[in-house]
Amino acid sequence: MSVVSSTVSGMSTAAVMEAGEEIDLPDAAAPHAAAAADAATDDAPAAAAADDVTVRLDETLDWLHSLVSVRGVDAGLVGDAARIDRIAVCERLQASLEAVKAVEMVAFAQSQSAEQMRLGVHPGKIGSGIADQIALACKVSPSEGSRRLHVARDLVLDMPHLLDLLATGEIGGWTTRLIVGQLSHLDRATRSRLDAELAGKDLGSMGARQAETTAKRLAYQADPVAATERARKARKDRRVTLRPAPDTMSLLTGLLPVEQGVACYAALDAAAKTAKAAGDTRSRGQIMADTLVARLTGQEKAEDTGFEVGVIMPLGTLLDPNDPRPAEIIGQDLLPADLIRQLIKDAEARCWWRRLFTRPTGDGGHLIVDADKRRRQFSSWLAHLIRGRDKICRDPFCGAPIRHLDHIHRHADGGAATAENGRGVCERGNYIRELPGWTVQTIDTDTHTVEITTPTGHHYRSRPPQPP
Repeated sequence: MSVVSSTVSGMSTAAVMEAGEEIDLPDAAAPHAAAAADAATDDAPAAAAADDVTVRLDETLDWLHSLVSVRGVDAGLVGDAARIDRIAVCERLQASLEAVKAVEMVAFAQSQSAEQMRLGVHPGKIGSGIADQIALACKVSPSEGSRRLHVARDLVLDMPHLLDLLATGEIGGWTTRLIVGQLSHLDRATRSRLDAELAGKDLGSMGARQAETTAKRLAYQADPVAATERARKARKDRRVTLRPAPDTMSLLTGLLPVEQGVACYAALDAAAKTAKAAGDTRSRGQIMADTLVARLTGQEKAEDTGFEVGVIMPLGTLLDPNDPRPAEIIGQDLLPADLIRQLIKDAEARCWWRRLFTRPTGDGGHLIVDADKRRRQFSSWLAHLIRGRDKICRDPFCGAPIRHLDHIHRHADGGAATAENGRGVCERGNYIRELPGWTVQTIDTDTHTVEITTPTGHHYRSRPPQPP
């Protein structure tokens, strides 16, 4: 374990363009609707304010907010049956909004792809950055933006019956996403044919998983070869991921071929049964988790973690047993002071530390600004400093691990390799900023606030997380 002490000093939308179809939008919804519906921006272009659809949606949003503000409409004046009716209508309204978003996403993707072609973007990069703009507007990660755009493309261009069921609230957004996912590998003609067939299956009466299974069965019957190829491709995508979980826990997930997953679980289950039979007092789940860690790392006990784990903590937390301030595992989760002190004690000689220095910012927070240097690229101590300061990708709403250290003022334009001019980003974020219309600049050096401007003129800001 390494302890760092802080002192107080796209989706490619070529397929969309290849579809060669125009989406029939109402006159009021024409081209600016998608860009205008951006509640996540600090500044929206003036053109958005003039869009009638956006204005009406904003008015609806204000009205809905007023219902929430009074904590129950017509309190005591309506019966519970009426309230259930309202809940049901709200659910249908939510589904209908998902359909509207899908239409806008595809129209936006078509327009942006055409604009990129006009600007002379390399054919292999046509479509890049489109899902990223959608993600920023929806306040989700770029990968989630890509998934949403993929679903919207298939739904709007090839599955009009399913789109209509979603627009009328007969099925929900999650059910729609599951169904579209089961048909995504099929050719467009087959997808459209199955869409018509699914429309007669009374999807509105099914649960989400039942609807997904129905779509999966139809897809296999329609094209067994494509289903087999899809399964082969999925096996190539096997991987392991790590995500933070509540209460200082984490989720280590292996996406494996089904027979391998079953074999792994069976081996852990057998180990738990053997240990319990020998009188082990741990629960079955605890034994399986500890066995997994021990077998993966090759150590004797799960607690003997011998790999580097970056931890940022106030110096007082490290030295003062009464200091309650928490520590933080970089990019993961907060750890209570007593727990981190116990982990450091257990690590004994395998623990090393490097000081990070902070300074107060004008808004009352702190910013990591320097690091011990012991230990033209961002390298060595400077790379460690930027990663420790930013923790995860600095693009708004992304949350992916830092893969690249980006010059905010480009190195090719004379930007220096300094902490002030650096930001930690994911690989995708670093490449997207090089596309036409994207700019990145520091607008507040005191808090290291960075502003991203997208091709539509929307602005999004980010700043480093507060150090513990």
